Amino acid sequence: MSELSRTTDTPVATVKYYLRERLLPPGLRTSPNQAQYGDEHVRRIRLIRALLGPGGLDVATAREVIGAIDSDLPLPHVFGVAQRAASARIDEREVDAAALERADDLLGGFAIHQDNPGRTATAAVIRAIEGVGQRDADDWYRRYVEAALIVAEADLDMVEARATRDEKAETVVVGTALGDALFAALRRAAQEHVSTIRYEPERAEAIRRTRSSR
Repeated sequence: MSELSRTTDTPVATVKYYLRERLLPPGLRTSPNQAQYGDEHVRRIRLIRALLGPGGLDVATAREVIGAIDSDLPLPHVFGVAQRAASARIDEREVDAAALERADDLLGGFAIHQDNPGRTATAAVIRAIEGVGQRDADDWYRRYVEAALIVAEADLDMVEARATRDEKAETVVVGTALGDALFAALRRAAQEHVSTIRYEPERAEAIRRTRSSR
């Protein structure tokens, strides 16, 4: 365990915690006080830390999605587990019916179940946006749909590039939990980029010159 701790830069106490919480499978017992850990444990610890850290999952939810990776569930079911784990819990009964109708119109071409967390979340967000007086000007919502489809294609291309079912399932979980964080981070950077070009063109040109001179 001490070697596993050093390799993963994870305190021994944290490794033991992962074991107690059934996030990390036990090692191969070699004596009452000794166990062997392999590359699969190194990989799993890195996955756990990614899910609990940038992925923003709590321990119980991380255990659930890791269980889906280790199961024999078909990939669409793994997607469902990962999506629900990474999504805020929104009860459809608490969402305005008109907002749900708007969401259904917006997602009309999507092959999704009625209980997809994205459907109810879309309705809740539309309700919140329009509740503060904003409107869907210049096809704002539609352009988000188009961007979401591009990202989803990238996600599935990454999954299909993996060789085994377990590799695909892990990519589904990582791509869903960490993909949300990555897209939000890239959106922040892109918002500054576009706003600088539109409202501070001189500054944008200065940034370009500085980068080209490096």
